[in-house]
Amino acid sequence: MSSTEQTPAPLTRPTRVTAAAAVAGLEALALFAGGVYVLVSTLTGDPDGVTQALTGGATLIALGLIPLIAARGLLRLRGWSRGPAIITQLMALPVAWTLLRASGAAIPAGIALAAVSVTGLAMLLHPSTPQALGIGRRG
Repeated sequence: MSSTEQTPAPLTRPTRVTAAAAVAGLEALALFAGGVYVLVSTLTGDPDGVTQALTGGATLIALGLIPLIAARGLLRLRGWSRGPAIITQLMALPVAWTLLRASGAAIPAGIALAAVSVTGLAMLLHPSTPQALGIGRRG
């Protein structure tokens, strides 16, 4: 490359996209932790249905992969990552609603999950996010 050629400017990741990736990463971590908790409590306790509990724990861990992959894609400014991240936020809202209708410690957990989900949706749906991810560019 000659000294007169210019290298392309590196893409900068907006704070909003970084924050959306952090939200998705937190949700992935929560799903992984929930899955591990269910698996460990199944193996160390006396669940009503071992197969059902093991399946539930494994499902939570598998579901944690969706927001984890979406978070990685958002950090790398990949356009495809916005869809799974939005779907994750939308799926979290009914879970938050269910927690809010429960009792005890489930209520604050529902409030936190609802706040995180709505915040994530706001960041992902903001007009600057698809622009930063290269969604809708022509050419």
